[in-house]
Amino acid sequence: MKFCDCSFMQHHWKLMLGSTIVAGGGFAAYIFYKNRGKCCPQSKTKAQAENPYESIKMLNEYLAFNYGGPSVNCKFEGPQNGFDFPKRTAEICLQYYTPSAEIANRALDIGCAVGCASFELAAQFDEVIGMDYSHGFIKTCNVLKEKGSMEYEVLVEGDLTTKHTAVIPGHLDRSRCKFQQGDACNLPLDLGKFGCVLAANLICRLPNPTDFLLRLSNLVAEGGILVILSPYTFLREYTPKENWLGGFIDGDGKEVRAFETLQSLLGPHFTLVDSTDVPFLIRETYRKHQWTASHATIWKRKA
Repeated sequence: MKFCDCSFMQHHWKLMLGSTIVAGGGFAAYIFYKNRGKCCPQSKTKAQAENPYESIKMLNEYLAFNYGGPSVNCKFEGPQNGFDFPKRTAEICLQYYTPSAEIANRALDIGCAVGCASFELAAQFDEVIGMDYSHGFIKTCNVLKEKGSMEYEVLVEGDLTTKHTAVIPGHLDRSRCKFQQGDACNLPLDLGKFGCVLAANLICRLPNPTDFLLRLSNLVAEGGILVILSPYTFLREYTPKENWLGGFIDGDGKEVRAFETLQSLLGPHFTLVDSTDVPFLIRETYRKHQWTASHATIWKRKA
């Protein structure tokens, strides 16, 4: 479904929700990308039609994931440590970022989905750029930036839904955020330098994550931080196996793990500061949920 076919109601911006499948446990909306060094041959209309992240169903699910909290996302005595994942990723950034006159007080949220982490980063940063491959997600971010809230619906079962409202906390300066559609494997060259770059649940859904990772040294200012989160769920549907960062046996019979590859690729320009596990929970229906643990790594750009 093309996002432009979605009917946003004039006064309430209500969105209908059906059942959906979340790809691999990530919330970053990067699924169909340009091949390395090539322009995408698809028209925007066709690309949007093929991208599942452009559907109303996925949009509603991500609004719940970003803004729903425990009261919306799980009514049962299941895992309680998976709520508010986007907010917690922003808190990690704020915890490790040290403002300095020498570092641009700007943040880049690559794979921002519907914007929760970007808005949270505005508590510290003078400018936050949220970027996502999904035109629908970026349109939603801009609605939230303008209005501060947006209605959505989550699936109970079958055709039954409940209504909720995504609300940006009043203490956050939404005007500091700018949202734009973009390709993580072909980022604009004029983005400039950032004191903080966040890439949450992104790298295992890129066709060539190595290309993306090698670009980061040009985006993070010296002394700035890079925060990467991933459950390392590499799948052939999204990433050709020859481009996987880990999860395979190499030619010498050795297991290759993604974290080791991250260290090898980022090591020349970044120092690993810390790592931790960050669980998250995604509601699909009232009784069906996904619980996943992302691995968060925090890096400081070398001088």
